[in-house]
Amino acid sequence: MMGASPPLGDLWRRSFVELLGAFALVFVGAGTIMSIGPQADAGTLDVALATGLTIGVMVCAVGHISGGHFNPAITFGSLVTRRMGVVLGVAYIVAQLLGSVLAALLLRWVFPAANRDAANLGAPSVHTIDIGAALVIEALITFFVVWVVFAMTSDDRNTYAVVAGLAIGLVFVFGMLLAYPLTGGSFNPARAFGPELISGSWSDAWIYYVGPLAGGAIAALLYDEVYLRTGPAAPHEADPKEPAAGATPPSNT
Repeated sequence: MMGASPPLGDLWRRSFVELLGAFALVFVGAGTIMSIGPQADAGTLDVALATGLTIGVMVCAVGHISGGHFNPAITFGSLVTRRMGVVLGVAYIVAQLLGSVLAALLLRWVFPAANRDAANLGAPSVHTIDIGAALVIEALITFFVVWVVFAMTSDDRNTYAVVAGLAIGLVFVFGMLLAYPLTGGSFNPARAFGPELISGSWSDAWIYYVGPLAGGAIAALLYDEVYLRTGPAAPHEADPKEPAAGATPPSNT
């Protein structure tokens, strides 16, 4: 059952690390694209590793505070399965989008106009396939992302949760290896939003919102129904009550 809203101070602490994680993802991921050039056939491995390593490191660093979503698709999956309260979920999504915008603003200041304009500030775009296929790829890779997140962090039977950051980061690596030359490889509405907003580049933007949110919701609902519904909820799945003095709030992925 959906938990009560967390105390205000805890909500701000957890939302801030969500902002920080989304900021790091956009700053490093989009920044790598502008560093190497936006060509669809160039730098795929660089962008994949930059994205996956950033996600993996940030999940390991602050996953115990917020759950390490950094992605509205993951948060949306937690909301539709009622494993997260609405207030906390909305706070996470706002923080993720704000982190993306702040990163894009800093990237616009760091890089010269030639790099920014050539790559549209790192905003994802469809390269070599049609829109329908791009939508499916964004939805399918996000399905794998959310599936792995639920399997690694919400299932008490998983004895490998200690390497959750590694597993989640690697999903982004293999997803980017396939998708970067085709769709720009977002799998995350926050990853797309900041660069699109600051660059003003909204070409085919809807697929980077509809695809990930749909894929994430399907993965979350399916994993919840098939593997989690019959067992007790993991202790980190409900919104926390007021923690004891000095206690660290549990994860909420």
